[in-house]
Amino acid sequence: MRVLALDFDGVISDSAVESFVVALRTMARQDSRPAWASSLSRLEGADAACVRADSLYRGFLELMPLGNRAEDFSVALSLLEAGEVADDQAGFDRFREGMGADFLTEFHVAFYREREALRALDPVAWLGLLAPFHEFVELLHRRSGDRILALATAKDRPSVDLLLTAYGIANLFPEELVIDKEAGRSKRAHLLLLRERLGVEFDQITFMDDKLNHLEDVSGLGVQCALAGWGYNGERERRLADQRGFLVCDRGSAEVDLFGTASGQ
Repeated sequence: MRVLALDFDGVISDSAVESFVVALRTMARQDSRPAWASSLSRLEGADAACVRADSLYRGFLELMPLGNRAEDFSVALSLLEAGEVADDQAGFDRFREGMGADFLTEFHVAFYREREALRALDPVAWLGLLAPFHEFVELLHRRSGDRILALATAKDRPSVDLLLTAYGIANLFPEELVIDKEAGRSKRAHLLLLRERLGVEFDQITFMDDKLNHLEDVSGLGVQCALAGWGYNGERERRLADQRGFLVCDRGSAEVDLFGTASGQ
């Protein structure tokens, strides 16, 4: 049976609002400039709808496709605060290099500490920032018997476990096939570990992510790559994914793209 390995954020979980809130809280603690405290005071305790309407969040969302890990949220926020533009991956990476490795490392650690604190403070409110992509979750329920399902995510395991349970799909993913951030810095590392645990060849794995740069990183392994068009990407990323021969899935095509047929066929 083929393996369907899924990223979590931007594929299963609509996590941008929570990532933004946690990143902003982290920046306010790590960087003493008043702009962060001002933005945080404006949005502290806001519900998801209010956050989505905020201009800083909308700018953050546009930059999300260019990041890889938690520390890249600080890059996105710093770009916006500086009024600079990153039109592509190269521009984003250049700005990132100027921020300093020590700050980025400290932000990475602090981000997960801040997420844990927010989750513990009000678990219900935290979950309210993290809606699932309902249509895709329903698809996984319908077709779970047709693929071996796995996760390859940069998210921390406690959050993943809580959200899988909240979304009602924890039973679809064997515990040993939930590969979290501890597996390494890249999705390549995640898929190498997944292949080792399953004993399958890479050409038997379809990997879906919402970020083009992740798919580009793993494509050389020989996995089939699929871009989740409902996630954090835009027309540019979808066009480039198509040019690279990756599947570009939307809500209507995902079932046939990933499972070969529609339900009942």
